[in-house]
Amino acid sequence: QVQLVESGGGLVQAGGSLRLSCTASTRTFNTYTMGWFRQAPGKEREFVAAISWSGVNTGYADSVKGRFTISRDNAKNTLYLQMSSLEAVDTAVYYCAASPTTWSTSFMTARSRYPYWGQGTQVTVSS
Repeated sequence: QVQLVESGGGLVQAGGSLRLSCTASTRTFNTYTMGWFRQAPGKEREFVAAISWSGVNTGYADSVKGRFTISRDNAKNTLYLQMSSLEAVDTAVYYCAASPTTWSTSFMTARSRYPYWGQGTQVTVSS
């Protein structure tokens, strides 16, 4: 069982930046593919970014490419999402997720591949 705890959300003006963190309880954090998803009110949860266990492979949704950066520190069991040039449409609850499955470009966007989820952190961007 993997427990994930997100932090770093808050209220920011459009054009601003935030860094989200996700701390994992497992000692084998460095074997998990990790992802960030988000869910806006009235919408389905959608893929934002993912990173392989080593950090070598990353992938992003088109809507955040060039603005968001996913990274991880395996020594600290922590996943990050650096968000810049934030827009009102980025307002959502952001969730981190963990998957024991080996990295695959084709699967990283699928919620069903991630059995472990955090409780979410709210990001609100004011325009």
